Amino acid sequence: MSDLARFSINQMTVRQLSLPELTGACVELGVPGVGLWREPVREYGVEAAAELVRDAGLRVTTLCRGGFLTATDPDARKAALADNRRAVDEAAALGTDTLVLVSGGLPAGSRDLRGARERIADALAELGPYAGEMGVKLAIEPLHPMYAADRCVVSTLAQALDLAERFPAHQVGVTVDTYHVWWDDTAPAQIARAGAAGRIHTFQLADWTTPLPAGVLNGRGRIGDGAIDMREWKGYVDAAGYTGAIEVELFNEELWAMDGREVLAQTAARFLAHVIE
Repeated sequence: MSDLARFSINQMTVRQLSLPELTGACVELGVPGVGLWREPVREYGVEAAAELVRDAGLRVTTLCRGGFLTATDPDARKAALADNRRAVDEAAALGTDTLVLVSGGLPAGSRDLRGARERIADALAELGPYAGEMGVKLAIEPLHPMYAADRCVVSTLAQALDLAERFPAHQVGVTVDTYHVWWDDTAPAQIARAGAAGRIHTFQLADWTTPLPAGVLNGRGRIGDGAIDMREWKGYVDAAGYTGAIEVELFNEELWAMDGREVLAQTAARFLAHVIE
């Protein structure tokens, strides 16, 4: 088995590459998996993208992203549910069984975190059965607490699992992303909890480097540059029974300014050096 056998490159890491360029670079470098994003896939065409990736012999490990399910306005809620059903359809068409969910932040003027999380649960009650019928698992991704107000009111794996466990594991589980949970000393136990129930639906890597850039969104560090022990976190998910792909997902302006093929090659090398070897 190749040392890159579990490696997957998230499309956002090399967003400067077109989808044909990305698939070609993956084949050239022996990268077996890709995590795709809805916007570039839709721009290329969902069916065309599915054919392109399939013909290249690549596995689509996840589709990002669904979610944003916290709206209180009825029309906004209806629109969000419809968009998430489309996301499920797109995931199924691409041949991936995992749709990553970023749950959404607080509605304008609200300070009710608990209420927002309950609206997520209400939405999952509608979306989970549909996803299950389509063979797609919804993977709730907890985001670092700095995003709680505007992007994701689910900040910990415990909160994500409290939501997911209301539904069958083949419908709803979690995303474990080192960038978002490395600071939480309860996370290893929550990974074990998720693994015991078959709810680790994807595992993503990014390092924590400081200072964070303005706006903080694009501050994900390259593997090996920051504070996170990647082998330790891989050990947690392995011990929990997760045997699936390991995606590297980086939002990083410096990387986006580089040649995308070089970024992919460097990312694969860092994966071997800091995760596998």
